[in-house]
Amino acid sequence: MTATILVTGASGQLGGAVLRHLLASQGVAPDNIIAVTRDPSRLADLAARGVTVRAGDFNDGPGLVEAFAGAEKILIISGADVGQRLAQHTAAVEAAVKAGAKRLAYTSMPNPEPGNSVIFAPEHHGTEEAIKATGLPYTLFRNGWYQENLLMSLPQAVASGQWYTSAGQGRVAHAAREDIAAAIAAALASEEAESVIYTLTGPEALTTDEIAARASRALGKALQVVHVSDDQLAGGMKAAGVPEAYVPMLVSFETNTREGGIDLVTDDIEKLTGVRPSAIEGFFTSHEAALAGKA
Repeated sequence: MTATILVTGASGQLGGAVLRHLLASQGVAPDNIIAVTRDPSRLADLAARGVTVRAGDFNDGPGLVEAFAGAEKILIISGADVGQRLAQHTAAVEAAVKAGAKRLAYTSMPNPEPGNSVIFAPEHHGTEEAIKATGLPYTLFRNGWYQENLLMSLPQAVASGQWYTSAGQGRVAHAAREDIAAAIAAALASEEAESVIYTLTGPEALTTDEIAARASRALGKALQVVHVSDDQLAGGMKAAGVPEAYVPMLVSFETNTREGGIDLVTDDIEKLTGVRPSAIEGFFTSHEAALAGKA
């Protein structure tokens, strides 16, 4: 008998992609899927296909118990409220237990343990520990940085011809969000019994200089990497108009990269999906207009 799978954050980019892969790639029947979102009206298309759509908010623990009712496998996709997420995720874990879940899954990050320089790493580590403390079998998806994250900085760098970084020679194995979603869906649809941790990365860890060189070749644009300190990078971000509240978090990504906290390369995506994850060159090609400022 197929387990009922519940996905939170169902109207988000990752949640929506996971649901698409559950239905299309994994062939899970719509009546075996529950999609939870703050605004069910955004998932009318899924409801029309037979997916159960429910309202749920990480800030409403009792409401989550109702939203999670009947689900055997529950995927908690990490929320966007940095600084509040540990409390929110813990509420979701507690609600899942109360609702009778048989297995918990969570989207975390690589190496979230103490010592990680990323500002929100403790939220991920704390959530992982809360899940482990339930005694239920679990699947932890430690998602690497998305290729799509490059859209936050690379278009401006391409436009100016200079890419400022404090990551030094640290490496990142960027992965396509779609590849990560496909892997998550495959794991959720499987019959795993034991607890497991997957680290989902791209196929190759590259330095900023290497990424810039490949982007330059793909886009036909000269791109010089300028190495600066964390403080210099923070000052430049503020001068460029980046909201001050976001600057420490963005700089912490660079610090973590420089320290080797995100340089892992695994074959977990290929193990789960049977398909090698997309190389970064494909991202440059498919997003050429946005990266080159033509979108």
